[in-house]
Amino acid sequence: MPEGDTIAWHANRIRPVLEGRVPDEIRMPHPRHARDRWPERLRGRAVTRVDSHGKHLFLHFEGDLVIHSHLAMTGAWGVYAPGRRWGRSPRRAWLVLCADGREVVQFDGPLLELMTEARVRFDQRLAALGPDILAEPFDSGRFLTRLRGDDHTRTFGDALLDQTNLAGIGNLWKSEGCWEAGLDPGRHLESVSDREVLAVLDAVRPRMLASARHGPRVIEPRVYGRSGRPCPRCGTRIVAAGQGDANRTTYWCPGCQR
Repeated sequence: MPEGDTIAWHANRIRPVLEGRVPDEIRMPHPRHARDRWPERLRGRAVTRVDSHGKHLFLHFEGDLVIHSHLAMTGAWGVYAPGRRWGRSPRRAWLVLCADGREVVQFDGPLLELMTEARVRFDQRLAALGPDILAEPFDSGRFLTRLRGDDHTRTFGDALLDQTNLAGIGNLWKSEGCWEAGLDPGRHLESVSDREVLAVLDAVRPRMLASARHGPRVIEPRVYGRSGRPCPRCGTRIVAAGQGDANRTTYWCPGCQR
């Protein structure tokens, strides 16, 4: 699943194409949206703002209308210069916005909806989100308050993935951040100090912010996806196990993560 830095990068690429402009054309090719009449509802309306929060991306239009997207495990955004071939089949496009010959395309959903600004503000799914890890400045106090209000017997790695505690962290950055900070993600929340918690975020925030600005780079993971290989810090064999109700695979080094 794309993490918060990837979604922010998409927003940064879309912004110069659409922000402040009325799209020349809006298409909804997917049969799922055939009767939604989005092109008619959005015709003549300029895009006033493009932003993101965690793993959610928003295109704000004049008239208090907002396109809300969450890519989950299957979706993708693409921004294409005139005549450039799309990265996925046109049959997989759900939304196409054209401006000055350039195309902004959302592929494969699965969450794509047109909302009012009021609904965005009061939508319980969005209101429940924790602070965005990429926010400047980051609200560490609000994050710690949410984390300390969670079940204290929950493992730290599982709680860190909970978007109601912190928006934008996914499995990759969770594993890498815990390794950088030398923290075992299997420890219960009650045993992890605030200092240790913030050390994990301090380890990943600069890298995520750089990724959001310059694009997701092929990072050289220290532990993520390296089960059975030696830890680059201490040489102990890296292990992997599922965490939480979703059984998300977590990677860590039992030798140097305490």
